[in-house]
Amino acid sequence: MINNINKIRESFPILKNKIQLSSCSQSAMHLDVKDSINKYMSSWEENGMDWGGWMQACENARLEFAKMINADRSEIAIVSSVSHGVSSIATSLTDQKRKKVLIADFDFPTVGHVWLSHQDQYDVSFIGRNEGDFIDAKAYHDHIDEETLIVNTSHVSFYDGFKQDLKEVARVVHEKGAYLSVDAYQSLGQCPIDVKEMDIDILTAGLQKYALGIPGIAFLYIKKELADTLTPKITGWFGQSNPFAFDIKHVEYGEGTKRFDSGTFPMINGFAAEAALKVLNQYDIADIEDHLKHLSQVTIEEAEGRGLTIKSPKTLHNKASNTAIYVENASEVEGQLKDQGIIVSARNDVIRIAPHFYNTKDDIKLAVKELARLIN
Repeated sequence: MINNINKIRESFPILKNKIQLSSCSQSAMHLDVKDSINKYMSSWEENGMDWGGWMQACENARLEFAKMINADRSEIAIVSSVSHGVSSIATSLTDQKRKKVLIADFDFPTVGHVWLSHQDQYDVSFIGRNEGDFIDAKAYHDHIDEETLIVNTSHVSFYDGFKQDLKEVARVVHEKGAYLSVDAYQSLGQCPIDVKEMDIDILTAGLQKYALGIPGIAFLYIKKELADTLTPKITGWFGQSNPFAFDIKHVEYGEGTKRFDSGTFPMINGFAAEAALKVLNQYDIADIEDHLKHLSQVTIEEAEGRGLTIKSPKTLHNKASNTAIYVENASEVEGQLKDQGIIVSARNDVIRIAPHFYNTKDDIKLAVKELARLIN
């Protein structure tokens, strides 16, 4: 259970004057994240350079991410984005005999873009939702065959918050002899993730959304026994076992997934990531998820009570924080709500109301009330 929510809200300055319900796009700024960014700026201004300190902040962020998903730090690479992470995988699996790549069609478009750019090497196909507007384990079972190399899917849909049972998906994928690659950008920080218990092979996630951070840094998890068999084609000096050897003529990859590190880390982003993940790791993410389920129920009830059309699942077991409400002119309405001090996120034909652990049911009720007024 999330306790002392008023105390929590004090660490998010924007909440004094506005309602921020846009965590599916950008969460509110925590004071610790701001202070950490300022710490980097001060060290640069006052010391000119603090390479060791800057590097350590990024390594601390790597460790905090590993803790959050129950992985070893050697199984984590620092990348710039999920696009970067997925591209690193797509270019390193080229020696495999299987050539079929299966993608859930509710994935964020970047996943499809990456794999489709490699159609000269892979047979790319998509799996769609069923009549109930979700994908279950049977659907994966029916689509995966002996030629399938890897299945790519999202833990939580960016569009409508549909949430999958990854442990069950992994079971089916592995029964068919394929790898499971998960985009966890929409779930990190709001849903418990245990890559060992869920038996996930590959996972990518950034910090901008529910993880309280900023864009420009993300993390790539690869199960160690798999990572050691892969040869990165997207690499750089930090992907080497000893980057400070400055050996231009030889490639000696680092241990485990660290071999997928590439160029110099995005230092300021690393400072923000370290602080953001430390904040979240103070909590049991299951408690955050329970709080968000309560707010989801409030959102559904308020929206239905005002005659709004909900595009998200209405059962909480397969739904995360994001509730998508149909709005024909969604981008325009997003701007109008912002003028009222209510920050939400539009995508195509929906307004996404995506609370975090600092939001209250009063935030939800006011936002839905204003949304209904603008639509009507």
